[in-house]
Amino acid sequence: MTDAAPGGDAAGAPQPGRVVVMADDLIWATRLAGQLRTLGAEPLSAATVEALARELAGDLPAARVVVDLTARGYDGVAAVRIAVASGARVLAVGQHDDATLRNTALEAGADRFVPYRLMFDAGPITLAAWLGLAPSLRRTKESSAP
Repeated sequence: MTDAAPGGDAAGAPQPGRVVVMADDLIWATRLAGQLRTLGAEPLSAATVEALARELAGDLPAARVVVDLTARGYDGVAAVRIAVASGARVLAVGQHDDATLRNTALEAGADRFVPYRLMFDAGPITLAAWLGLAPSLRRTKESSAP
């Protein structure tokens, strides 16, 4: 039996692992979790910064977090900071026309900002690229691809 490569399967293919979905809207959180599950990730839910901190700690911490920046139940930028401080990579999602929030999330350490419209139109492709399962998407005005 061959051991899996770090972050990959036995053949060395990347594995998405555990990903926290931080969204306080149940429909949106369910949709994101479903897309992640389809890509082979293990989605975890967090609707508060305390729940996020729990998912980022412990024996099997999540290495990635998707943060809905416009939630009412938590501070999205604070969630980005908490995730980044734990060493997790962050995909921030929000309104395309809120440049201030987008820039603040990126300054807080988010890998990328993705507008809601792109997540609705091309969520699986966008998530696959962020997870390293597909080629990166080209940078656009509404995106901040690394």
